[in-house]
Amino acid sequence: MCPAAMPNPAQHPVTGGLFLSPVPPGTGWPGDPAAAETPVAATPAQVRRLAKGADGIRELDARVSVCRACPRLVEWRESVATEGRRAAFADQPYWGRPGPSFGDPDAEVLVVGLAPAANGTNRTGRMFTGDRSGDWLYAALHRGGYASQPTSVASGDGLVLTGLRIVATVRCAPPANKPTTEEKETCAPWLDRDLELSEPRLRSMLALGSIAWDAALGAARRRGWLVPRPKPRFGHGAEVVLRTAAGHPVRLVGSYHVSQQNTFTGKLTEAMLDEVIARL
Repeated sequence: MCPAAMPNPAQHPVTGGLFLSPVPPGTGWPGDPAAAETPVAATPAQVRRLAKGADGIRELDARVSVCRACPRLVEWRESVATEGRRAAFADQPYWGRPGPSFGDPDAEVLVVGLAPAANGTNRTGRMFTGDRSGDWLYAALHRGGYASQPTSVASGDGLVLTGLRIVATVRCAPPANKPTTEEKETCAPWLDRDLELSEPRLRSMLALGSIAWDAALGAARRRGWLVPRPKPRFGHGAEVVLRTAAGHPVRLVGSYHVSQQNTFTGKLTEAMLDEVIARL
């Protein structure tokens, strides 16, 4: 996006710092893992190369956060950040970039989501932060002992996760919350590398929804893990034991997604979410 298309700088809701939307890397946004010189993937082949070559979670997150390999997603996330802001957040800067993982880099548990929300992660720059889904998830993680506080309002609000990290199947906000098959395939190497870097410590994964369940199983297979056949079926509370190439067991647990469609209708209750988190 050319600078002329960017709106005037706006104040970050926590720090008060002034930022353009989308937020240029390395300009001081709380939790931004990238710098101006972070390499940018512009094609699926570059995603594969940069993901494989990332030396640690921090470098992986930095490369994720500046990815531009899916033109439709880049256009959508940046148009929301500049022209499509929700009225309640019209005076705030929008991250407008892919969502890096959030949490403990030495986590023993991974939570796998679907994709950032247009006015949630796409605004705040932090997974499940600033929307109703995050309200549910972080409150439950706090009750489960993984989160330092029950709320997640904005990057820089003091929230810390211990023993757990949150990743996503697709790292950019998609139109209508529906990434295409091609977009999921392009983004998959980021998840593959997340899994590879986590593998020595990993004991369990929580898949939020069927797409995340399939993504976790696909990443495990590509890593050479033993995955039962036929493919384990997703369901709330479904559980399967996967085995790494070294024979280490990793439990995959399924949960209905913490979307408003599920939480408002009672398809997913606090008790149901607490129960699956307690099994991690």
